[in-house]
Amino acid sequence: MAAMTMDALTDDILCPVPDIAPMSQADMDAAIESVRQAVGLPAGARVVAAMSGGVDSTVVAALLHKAGYDVVGVTLQLYDHGEALKKKGACCAGQDIHDARLAADLIGIPHYVLDYENRFKDAVIDQFADSYLKGQTPVPCIRCNQTVKFRDLLDVARDLGAEAMATGHYVRRATHGNRSQMRKAVDHSRDQSYFLFATTQDQLDYLRFPLADLEKPQVRGVAASLGLRIAAKPDSQDICFVPTGDYRTLIDRLRPQGREAGDIVHMDGRVLGRHSGITDYTIGQRRGLNVAVGEPLFVVKLDPEHRRVIVGPREALLTARLTLEETNWLGDQATIEEAARDGAPVLARVRSTRQPSSARLMFVEDAVQVVFDQGEEGVAPGQACVLYDPADDERVLGGGFIASTTAVAV
Repeated sequence: MAAMTMDALTDDILCPVPDIAPMSQADMDAAIESVRQAVGLPAGARVVAAMSGGVDSTVVAALLHKAGYDVVGVTLQLYDHGEALKKKGACCAGQDIHDARLAADLIGIPHYVLDYENRFKDAVIDQFADSYLKGQTPVPCIRCNQTVKFRDLLDVARDLGAEAMATGHYVRRATHGNRSQMRKAVDHSRDQSYFLFATTQDQLDYLRFPLADLEKPQVRGVAASLGLRIAAKPDSQDICFVPTGDYRTLIDRLRPQGREAGDIVHMDGRVLGRHSGITDYTIGQRRGLNVAVGEPLFVVKLDPEHRRVIVGPREALLTARLTLEETNWLGDQATIEEAARDGAPVLARVRSTRQPSSARLMFVEDAVQVVFDQGEEGVAPGQACVLYDPADDERVLGGGFIASTTAVAV
């Protein structure tokens, strides 16, 4: 096949965008000024823009450039993008790398693609599979932000001489005194603070989130004003390395021992049936149990050591308290342990799709615990519990991964 010319490549990304209204010049000027406020650095400062190939990160790079910064775009190749080209909607896949490269060329900034396949596999994919094998419910996007993006990529940004790194996440960074705070984005429907709780204070001081004060239609409007085809590019809906949503096939391939059969056991001790692999189940699951006792049953616990799936009534899912591990703290106290010893009140969010619930931090047997004012549903080991300030529910205090839970007595 003949090589494609750069003009043809540019035409592939630069074109009128149907059904998305471009921004007025006044609104564009306001968006650029919003970026300057979010970055807080003088014009000419070098800023690395993490470019995934999606509309959000592309608009960040474009607005940074228009705001007068020395922008360097960086894209991560996280797995075989030759394979990923076949997987529509996959984040950081071949098409996304292609889109990021073309956008950087159009914007007029240097752009680098870094091969992080091995790091991503070790830190995210393998950990994802291992968690299911342990009966946990992992959140790979948090692991990716925590390790590959906000640890390794920040080191690259510093090596490039950047004074900051900017991403397309919808979350706000605010400065109070000599400390940075993480706060929810203006567009709460897009807020990603749950997935960024593990961002450390040092990382937060260096990061910038230029989209914090914009809503998604405005972001697409910026892209449309620039004539970028990706203005209409759909958002990624699935785990990036499982774009079909069939994560069990991946787990079966990576950890076939998860396919060992075992018993489905009622919490009262009755054996109700058999299952063909513990990795098929998550806490709170109701469908697919294939057992019937005349009442609705839910997965209330997973026992990977004995390959048991334990089921019970819905009320058995209510959690009174949970224990955190791998914690991160962004609050005013020096550490989360200090806040827990003080019995600090918090708003605790146990899933990205749930509203935070009133709770209190406690320090019990050398562990940080979250004690809910009322029983909380949807709590599963391996998930994150993200903490917000009850006096200012826009502010993220930190959080941790759920190590274990204690049910409400029923």
